[in-house]
Amino acid sequence: MYGYIQSSNVFPEPLSSEEEKNCLEQMAKGDEEARNILIERNLRLVAYVAKKYNTTKVDQEDLISIGTIGLIKGINSFKIEKGARLSTYVSRCIDNEILMHLRATKKLGAEVYLNEPIGKDKDDNVVTLQEILENNERNIEDEVDVKMKIKLLYEKMKEILKDREKRILELRFGLDGYKPKTQNEIAKMMGISRSYVSRIETKAIQKLSKEIKE
Repeated sequence: MYGYIQSSNVFPEPLSSEEEKNCLEQMAKGDEEARNILIERNLRLVAYVAKKYNTTKVDQEDLISIGTIGLIKGINSFKIEKGARLSTYVSRCIDNEILMHLRATKKLGAEVYLNEPIGKDKDDNVVTLQEILENNERNIEDEVDVKMKIKLLYEKMKEILKDREKRILELRFGLDGYKPKTQNEIAKMMGISRSYVSRIETKAIQKLSKEIKE
């Protein structure tokens, strides 16, 4: 179905107004090739919309793929007789598809989860799981209470996490002497997809956060 979708690095030139109008008229008559041309020649628009979501930590390639689904839906449902511009209409469809994906997979929610409080230090300051995972000895050498939480974290990691979950957290946050790595780097090391690394990481963090707060 998606065989005609090209690499996100090389997009075809957009159609001229006359070419676009002609393709829309042919698609309305059931011409599948005209529909495919409209999709191919609007892939550049997908990349443009996807750039808005670079800060979500979702790979650009993933955003392009998700946005392309929105583009296809937009092309399929576009009605030329309603007078709207095709680019305006499908941009909204691309936007909606990406937003729905982000909500459904809770990628943004996982970031919030890391910042939930799990206790307080000796000065009554709130300590989050993110701070424990990212702190190093130089920053916390005088914080005995935080050190105790780090010790608890390591104990819980050994108790409740599977080997793969534990290793991914160690690699991601530079624990046990590892240098922090991106999800892509870990995926290549372990021979799995980046999205699978993300799912394992999120699940492991949720397990730890629940255990430590209890």
